[in-house]
Amino acid sequence: MKLLIKGMVCDRCIYFLSEEFPKLGLEISDIRLGEVILKETDEITMEEEVIRAMLQNNGFDLLYSKDQKMIELIKTAVENGIQKQLDTGAAVKFSAFISNELHKEYDSLSALFSSLEGYTLEKFIISKKIEKVKELLVYTDQSLSDIAYALGYGSPAYLSNQLKKYTGFTSSHYKKIRHEKMTNIINHS
Repeated sequence: MKLLIKGMVCDRCIYFLSEEFPKLGLEISDIRLGEVILKETDEITMEEEVIRAMLQNNGFDLLYSKDQKMIELIKTAVENGIQKQLDTGAAVKFSAFISNELHKEYDSLSALFSSLEGYTLEKFIISKKIEKVKELLVYTDQSLSDIAYALGYGSPAYLSNQLKKYTGFTSSHYKKIRHEKMTNIINHS
């Protein structure tokens, strides 16, 4: 995640912030005048307000460009598209969905996303869908087939392969986690 920092004007600022971000549990991928790039993690990320408070307490602030705002709108559109698939059972063509939601050409949105985020919009969509798959496998009794079709995958086998590729685990691993959670709930009742 790329942050634009107002007031970051010298090497001491770089040094200071390179010490402060890790205190918040955030790992820096790159830092230069006016910019901090944080490493992406699968864990819940720090709330923007906490980062802003740390920066403001030390004489800095976050800057937002219209491009960064657009990235947030793209991410929200992806989340909405995934939820629409689950709610309606209808496949969503994300390129058309995002383009329609934001009233912009998909190719330009995709290029903007890649340039600011450092990975493709397609990879982001896949990672969000995989997160949802993991959630559904652990917290519902839906089968991989049901989930695959609900999220617009052509086949359960394709989803299974993608899950293994992106997480290193099969669906049975997540079903096992569900079973363990259910067993713990029953044993503690």
